[in-house]
Amino acid sequence: MTVESTAARKPRRSAGSKAGTTGTKAAGTTGTKRTTRTAAKKTADQSTEPELVQLLTPEGERVGNAEYDAYVAGVTPDELRGLYRDMVLTRRFDAEATALQRQGELGLWASLLGQEAAQIGSGRATREDDYVFPTYREHGVAWCRGVDPTNLLGMFRGVNNGGWDPNGNNFHLYTIVIGSQALHATGYAMGIAKDGADSAVIAYFGDGASSQGDVSEAFNFAAVYNAPVVFFCQNNQWAISESNEKQTRVPLYQRAQGFGFPGVRVDGNDVLATLAVTRWALERARRGEGPALIEAWTYRMGAHTTSDDPSRYRHDDERAAWEAKDPILRLRRHLEAAHHADESFFAELEAESEALGKRVREAVRAMRDPDRFAIFENVYADGHALVDEERAQFAAYQASFADAEGV
Repeated sequence: MTVESTAARKPRRSAGSKAGTTGTKAAGTTGTKRTTRTAAKKTADQSTEPELVQLLTPEGERVGNAEYDAYVAGVTPDELRGLYRDMVLTRRFDAEATALQRQGELGLWASLLGQEAAQIGSGRATREDDYVFPTYREHGVAWCRGVDPTNLLGMFRGVNNGGWDPNGNNFHLYTIVIGSQALHATGYAMGIAKDGADSAVIAYFGDGASSQGDVSEAFNFAAVYNAPVVFFCQNNQWAISESNEKQTRVPLYQRAQGFGFPGVRVDGNDVLATLAVTRWALERARRGEGPALIEAWTYRMGAHTTSDDPSRYRHDDERAAWEAKDPILRLRRHLEAAHHADESFFAELEAESEALGKRVREAVRAMRDPDRFAIFENVYADGHALVDEERAQFAAYQASFADAEGV
């Protein structure tokens, strides 16, 4: 599939076409040549669609790839079942967190629904000594790095700024500022290279973040200093309400060429292909061959966050088309067809997922309530009259609820 701007496909109108006789002349001579050249270019563009690395079709059929098969040649049936378990439990946790937000237990939640394969495949490709810089949606990667799911929820409840020690799992705290983690990852990678370590760094961001200046600066620094960093872009087709067509005129993975390092587009709903491509990128980074960009072609099935309404900017038939490529269903079909899993495996996993959901519910409800007035602290070092006024107004607003209850 090719992501191409509508504007990029339309030939420019000649200036002379706006006037009477001059426009007729242009249309009859120069305009004809221009139209011919444009049509030829369009035909060439359509015949060179970006290569999509895929090892499992949406029907679960295993397909070969001469370049990347070697990176998953040793994957056993038990490991395939493990990848399936990772995706199912991650989706169950995500669904529980979404429900808790709707019930008022969390202030906000960014769902990963539909992106499980991209996160689990890439997360399982990392080594223990690699370092991960996430955004705020990498719940599946956090799972792979051994971060307890309940630790991801404190920030979204407003009771802490992260909830885990980044050095404990080499998994950085979630980053809310769009794109800044790409620079953090590049700087960290430059540091470990100077230390002589053979580990690598991976930075996650979305298609919308690829338009941020921080990401371009990170690409440039990483290329110039040959930093051992992998840039992993989850292209879920929508940057909140802006589609890919309004983000880029070329496929995102091709941006790497302009900075001097390789880029690959992988089927982000194919956990096996994502595992293979990420292993390739991390291994070359550890060998000192510099950065790489992976564009995981996937889809955000839910809202951008729980404050978003995707029905305002996209059609239901679009989601339906992507649901047919569901990453979990795809691997299940493969497991069943290859006789790598039976009904008892799926039944036990269903029970495990329900137990996880219960644990998450209980953990969140056991958390303290957030301090409603903390938002007014640390705004100014020495205080400010306007902040004091706003704090007093908010206190009166909160007190009004107590008065209503007492009536």
